[in-house]
Amino acid sequence: MEKHSKIYVAGHRGMVGSAILRKLQKEGYSNLITRTSSELDLRDQQAVITFFEKEKPEYVFLAAAKVGGIVANNTYRADFLYENLCIQNNVIHQAYKTGVKKLMFLGSSCIYPKLAPQPLKEEYLLTGLLEETNEPYAIAKIAGIKMCDAYRAQYGCNFISVMPTNLYGYNDNYHPQNSHVLPALIRKFHEAKTNGAEEVVVWGSGSPMREFLFADDLADACYFLMQTYNENHLINIGTGKDLTIKDLALLIKKVVGFEGTLTFDSSKPDGTPRKLMDVSKLHSLGWKHQVELEEGIQLAYKDFLNKHL
Repeated sequence: MEKHSKIYVAGHRGMVGSAILRKLQKEGYSNLITRTSSELDLRDQQAVITFFEKEKPEYVFLAAAKVGGIVANNTYRADFLYENLCIQNNVIHQAYKTGVKKLMFLGSSCIYPKLAPQPLKEEYLLTGLLEETNEPYAIAKIAGIKMCDAYRAQYGCNFISVMPTNLYGYNDNYHPQNSHVLPALIRKFHEAKTNGAEEVVVWGSGSPMREFLFADDLADACYFLMQTYNENHLINIGTGKDLTIKDLALLIKKVVGFEGTLTFDSSKPDGTPRKLMDVSKLHSLGWKHQVELEEGIQLAYKDFLNKHL
């Protein structure tokens, strides 16, 4: 990508898209195109056709998606499947039609089978059943990966897919019902501290293991791969390290400064037992994460305080 290349960041107001936008601006890219969802509804095929024909971006980061945590995924199953398929289909197809030089599609670690061996290697895709609670979202993302590969095979498009692990950071979603585990816990501990509560109850047993990547590290990896990676099939982006939900909760409790007790509600679902990415493919290309978890949680908590109080 040249510094003057026309680059479209889809989903620039979300946590991932905004991190990618910051990274590109930091690296000196000035010809950046963005549209809010009210300006351009990516679910609307004709609107996307008109946008691509008018703007003709050379590079596309497809970070727009309908996302949410375990409750949202399980509640809005039809919406998660339909809306994500619409967004992907419209953007990927128009990128092909208007001659985009390179497109990056961002997926999610939930594409892997629920009981796949750990850590999750790229080749484990479609080797087993998915986690039931987020199956519609996962199926949409798998379709996006396969679509990029199919357009590469049939039309020679340089469309690549990256699979981030669990993300957190600036501009995260702290909604009480629809957020992911790390931002949900930040909010929960902060509110408990503010209200003088004696305990915080966390869903599940605390035993599932999860990996977390700071969103600005993801953006750095995406920028790196946009310059260096030109293959079909997906590539994982993560830290290669994980911890239990209990240890995560204790870490957030410490950062927020909550003094009360921590209780786990085992009647609530745990989700997948473990989700750790195998990042040896990414490491072999020469990229590794920079922000460790405690530092990242401190940065995210500051951002939460600035934006939500």
